[in-house]
Amino acid sequence: MGTSVTAKVREAHKRSIKTELRKSGYVPAVVYGFKTDSTPIAVDAKQLEKTIRIEGRNAIITLDVEGKNVNAVLKEVQKDPVQGKLVHLDFLAVSMRQELEVEVPVVTVGVSPGVKEGGVLQQPIREIKVSAKPNDLPESVEVDISALAIGDTLTVGEVRDKSKYTILNEDEDVLVTVSAPVSEAELEADLEATEPVADNGTVEDEDKAE
Repeated sequence: MGTSVTAKVREAHKRSIKTELRKSGYVPAVVYGFKTDSTPIAVDAKQLEKTIRIEGRNAIITLDVEGKNVNAVLKEVQKDPVQGKLVHLDFLAVSMRQELEVEVPVVTVGVSPGVKEGGVLQQPIREIKVSAKPNDLPESVEVDISALAIGDTLTVGEVRDKSKYTILNEDEDVLVTVSAPVSEAELEADLEATEPVADNGTVEDEDKAE
């Protein structure tokens, strides 16, 4: 089971209640999904933030909703753009026996010989979609780059069979590539090619300006 986080049922669509909840350390939320009708709740903000910090964004959380335990994952997080505080949360109640589809970050491990030689490591895809039972969901997907030379790439197809979960991306999707270093001359040429041309306002046909 997941880490337990205290929650309580709340009245929906009342701004005053939401304000009071936030002042008391709770965050307005809603939980829905497996054997759970859409229910407005409020969760203990400190407990939740600690759980995410320790176990990760895709952790299975056991919501203790006034004595009823609901296994859920965070589906959506809304934060205040200025203060960064949690504003509202969506929880998806899950069955521990059924697979889920989630987006997880791609993390590189090892040191690329190509990078040592001056190559540039690029990650065209920062996240990939995986499917697994809740307890088998990875927090991230690690890809080993220790064999990549300059010009080499690593695709989904090359790492698919090395995981216990199902990767839903296409085989040809590129996860990592090591490109050749760009010289200063090439960089300057690229910059010159992309510089905007100033409009001097010249009118070639004076009759058209009238």
